[in-house]
Amino acid sequence: MRFEGTENYVATDDLSIAVNAAITLERPLLIKGEPGTGKTMLAIEVAKALDAPLIEWHIKSTTKAHQGLYEYDAVARLRDSQLGDPKVEDVKNYIRKGKLWEAFTSPTRPVLLIDEVDKADIEFPNDLLQELDRMEFHVYETGEMVSAKTRPIIIITSNNEKELPDAFLRRCFFHFIRFPDDETMQAIVDVHFPGVKKRLVAEALKIFYDIRKAPGLKKKPSTSELLDWLKLLMVEDIDAMTLRERDPRKLIPPLHGALLKNEQDVQLFERLAFMAKREG
Repeated sequence: MRFEGTENYVATDDLSIAVNAAITLERPLLIKGEPGTGKTMLAIEVAKALDAPLIEWHIKSTTKAHQGLYEYDAVARLRDSQLGDPKVEDVKNYIRKGKLWEAFTSPTRPVLLIDEVDKADIEFPNDLLQELDRMEFHVYETGEMVSAKTRPIIIITSNNEKELPDAFLRRCFFHFIRFPDDETMQAIVDVHFPGVKKRLVAEALKIFYDIRKAPGLKKKPSTSELLDWLKLLMVEDIDAMTLRERDPRKLIPPLHGALLKNEQDVQLFERLAFMAKREG
């Protein structure tokens, strides 16, 4: 079971090495990187490449660790008991299995995605340490022990919004997805738009990286936003010559709403355009 990327996902050598190392060590793979660099998509493509079932657990600010194990619906059981429903005799009717339970009991080795772990409370990762280490947990309401038949391939993503506990990091294999260089980005574009005009892509990439380098930019455009912009350029039939124009009044590229996502960054480029016009 080795991952080398797929026809839909360009994996650099160091990323492929990280994925395969985590699989070999049977450790969770902790992936960090800028939003839009393909962290979540990595788990989806690893599952496809290895022909493994994918189980996704998308973390929110209100998510608690125990929800990944199971939830006991005591309110529903109380309501059913008041209505005389006979199923209240079996507590298992009120146990909702979580994503870890699904992964542990999967008949074939699955890929478990724990997406954006840093969105949850700071104690969230620590609360999963024992379960991720031992690959088992106890269900207090029924007295049963749920153990993993085979250790799932666990991919955990983080946007680096908060520091993760050292004890949690120690149990993971870590990889930071660096922002793609020109060559890698060209390969990514080729995967998504195989028939796109080379001159248009070359000019679009130049503008894209120039925008990312602009001092004072609040949010740098990501890979996914570049792909959205290229799609719009092709739909609107905007050619490389139009992008190449250096008229100061057109410093902001056409359809910039795909790249610049807040008013501060738009105003920044408007000021740059005004200054370039004055200097001209």
